[in-house]
Amino acid sequence: MNLKNSLIGLSLMAACSVSYAESFTLTSSDIADGKPMSQQQEFQGFGCQGGNKSPALSWSGAPEGTKAYAVLVHDPDAPTGGSGWWHWQMINIPQNVTHLEAGAGNPDNGLAPKSSQQIRNDYGVEGFGGACPPKGDKPHRYRFTVYALSQRLELPEAPSAALTGYMVNHFKLASSTIEALYQVE
Repeated sequence: MNLKNSLIGLSLMAACSVSYAESFTLTSSDIADGKPMSQQQEFQGFGCQGGNKSPALSWSGAPEGTKAYAVLVHDPDAPTGGSGWWHWQMINIPQNVTHLEAGAGNPDNGLAPKSSQQIRNDYGVEGFGGACPPKGDKPHRYRFTVYALSQRLELPEAPSAALTGYMVNHFKLASSTIEALYQVE
């Protein structure tokens, strides 16, 4: 095969990848792209007094070959010196699950899908940790991203957020994001 044919093949593969990514969508009845979240999604602690409730999330259009899903929530605006803040990482959501109920991020209420795993967030607890930007700071962006994965993840006990993110991205077939906002005045 010559270079021209190789480039054409890579272009076709990229086009197929883009079409998968465009058809894979994340929606929510609780949060919206570019819009402020409610106090229900605010953390309870660290000076914040919200409901600490993960929003309802639904997704559709996963590419062929999807074996599991992951949901990651990250605040890139947290004043951490560049690493941002991990609010939630749920992995190994079964391939037949395409919806998380509001509150599924609380491991004590039994709403998380069976066989899924919630990773310790940057508050130091497993499950969802709501928004809690510094009082008076600009609105922070909270990126709720669902990933279609080519396989279930095998991680060591108590993995770091960085390792979890690395493995999710390594096995990612497609992803879709809602970027919600939050500010404490």
